[in-house]
Amino acid sequence: LLAKYPEIKTLMGPDPHLKWIVSGMVFMQFLACYLVKDLSWKWVFFWAYAFGGCINHSLTLAIHDISHNVAFGNKQAKWNRWFAVFANLPVGIPYSASFKKYHIDHHRYLGGDRLDVDIPTDFEGWFFCTPLRKLLWLFLQPLFYSLRPLYVNPKAITRMEIFNALIQFSIDFIIYYLWGLKPIIYLIAGTILCMGLHPISGHFIAEHYMFLKGYETYSYYGPLNWLTFNVGYHMEHHDFPSIPGCRLPMVKKIAAEYYDNLPHHQSWIRVLWDFVFDDTIGPYSRVKRLCKLAKES
Repeated sequence: LLAKYPEIKTLMGPDPHLKWIVSGMVFMQFLACYLVKDLSWKWVFFWAYAFGGCINHSLTLAIHDISHNVAFGNKQAKWNRWFAVFANLPVGIPYSASFKKYHIDHHRYLGGDRLDVDIPTDFEGWFFCTPLRKLLWLFLQPLFYSLRPLYVNPKAITRMEIFNALIQFSIDFIIYYLWGLKPIIYLIAGTILCMGLHPISGHFIAEHYMFLKGYETYSYYGPLNWLTFNVGYHMEHHDFPSIPGCRLPMVKKIAAEYYDNLPHHQSWIRVLWDFVFDDTIGPYSRVKRLCKLAKES
């Protein structure tokens, strides 16, 4: 593809706007923490789901982009890691350093047994097999995403993960000290709710679940890409992970014949509906392959 369209190489490199967009979102959430401190609990949860959680989910996808060093470039890897810690602050739970550690394996060993921790465990595939159970699985998705790596492919805790946790919990404590418990619940509840049963969370299922036999990665070109740093352009992202999300539509435009005829999703809400009610789709609907490194471990 690069041989035919070498101009795609010019799309690689940092996104100069990403740091400003992310910073605005972080400070918007800090302002929201102040605004929700005196609300009743029902409104705290309402705004957590309808607004704050959407921002937090978007920030996790910014962290996804930053994990590929697109905020400051490959020559400033440490700047990217620390900026990801900053982007993590409204999420409420330390996440960015661990995500970076495992996401590299997702790209190197897509579908690799015991290497790609995005793949559900055998228990998940066996148990969450009915519509009601699959609905529960979607609701609990944040729990599985955070705990699965510890079971499937445990890795030593890094210094960056320790810094990530110390900074995160320090900010959480400061928010609690200034404004009480409700802002903390607002942040963490929003993260959990909007990474579970929420339209934006359709991307978790849409990206790599085999809705059609023979295709394990799918793109989505709908309007929710505006909120998710173009994570829907997932075929394009896996082809060129060093291209920031803001430029992935240009990849599709330049190399249209490589992408236009591939199956893609029209709606993340429809993806969630089909996942729950289609008996042929479930947590088992993932390609799993035995990678060389897995054989040696």
